[in-house]
Amino acid sequence: MTTKHLPFEHFSFKRLVLLGATGSIGASTLDVVTRHPERFEVTALAAHKNWEALRELCRRHRPRYAALLDETAAQALRQGLRDDSLKTEVLSGAAGVQTLAALPEADTVLAAITGAAGLLPTLAAVRAGKRVLLANKEALVMGGALFMEAVRSGGATLLPVDSEHNAIFQCLPGAAQQCGIRVPGVRKIVLTASGGPFRETPLAALREVTPEQACAHPVWKMGRKISVDSATMMNKGLEVIEAHWLFGMPAAAIDVVIHPQSIVHSFVEYLDGSVLAQLGSPDMRTPIAQALAFPERIEAGVTALDLVALKTLTFSAPERGRFPCLALAYQALNAGGNAALVLNAANEVAVEAFLNRRIGFLDIAYVCDAVLSEVPMAMAPVTVESAIDFDAAARRVAERHVMACSSRKGM
Repeated sequence: MTTKHLPFEHFSFKRLVLLGATGSIGASTLDVVTRHPERFEVTALAAHKNWEALRELCRRHRPRYAALLDETAAQALRQGLRDDSLKTEVLSGAAGVQTLAALPEADTVLAAITGAAGLLPTLAAVRAGKRVLLANKEALVMGGALFMEAVRSGGATLLPVDSEHNAIFQCLPGAAQQCGIRVPGVRKIVLTASGGPFRETPLAALREVTPEQACAHPVWKMGRKISVDSATMMNKGLEVIEAHWLFGMPAAAIDVVIHPQSIVHSFVEYLDGSVLAQLGSPDMRTPIAQALAFPERIEAGVTALDLVALKTLTFSAPERGRFPCLALAYQALNAGGNAALVLNAANEVAVEAFLNRRIGFLDIAYVCDAVLSEVPMAMAPVTVESAIDFDAAARRVAERHVMACSSRKGM
């Protein structure tokens, strides 16, 4: 293989495992990878249960392995790939996805499985010492210290893919670009938020919001769950918790500002008054490409940023009354223990109930608040098993509050 056209002679060929291949992050990742066949190979693809979409991706990228969390879907994929005369080996269940995350022949794992389901495979990747590109914030929200200790003990390299955390990572000094350590001289970090589709909606109208309206993000194209999280700003709250673990910053040193243009992806403010920001078009291929190629840079297919055409960039503080979920995330981070895990579990249950029209939009924050108030804030989980137990207990309480909200809604 000739590499004379590459910008850096020290480039090493990367073999990629993509967890969450059928989602929006998966699609953006495969778009970037396809542009650089001399740099990347898709070794394995994993998803939840969309076997038809994963079958099509296997046809296109010919991975050696594929896996689906859903056993029935995995069997359908096996048959489909046999019909296609493809030799991709199909694994199934949580164990199968974890096996792919730790494959000896792969060196890079992009973790993009949404929600709590992403914790175990992402932990398997860091424990195996992989280069892990983290797009699953729930792994840190649920695991926290447990996850970061696994990164250190496993000798893994952790690179953030969420656009805000990737922006912060890029704004840190080159010698300090590693996760889990607070950089000397940093006063605070500022996460930007688009404000979602209801940034200017009259508060009284939020009671009648539909799932379709909540999923219609004005800037980003995302999955349904994360779109709702953006509308409530719970997504930004979870990112605050993620930033705490990634960059060693206390809650008081992590701010959030509304920036509807989504051009400035985050800031780092230094003690000397300097403020560094990362700007770019609102396209997830930029942070994905940065993490895939780090410390190099590669073409990502992203439209160049034209600041003259933009003319105006605006910033404002989030309204507490409009976005109570953001305040709940700060509350959970300050409370410590298993509070962040409990909040994440309650939110996943509440958002699913909203998308299924069982509860209203405003009930999401109500359920999360109620669960945080009811579930004891025990010590942070020290094992994966305890994290899973805490998560299950919080979901049971959340479901009870969902049922109560659903009963009132039907009255």
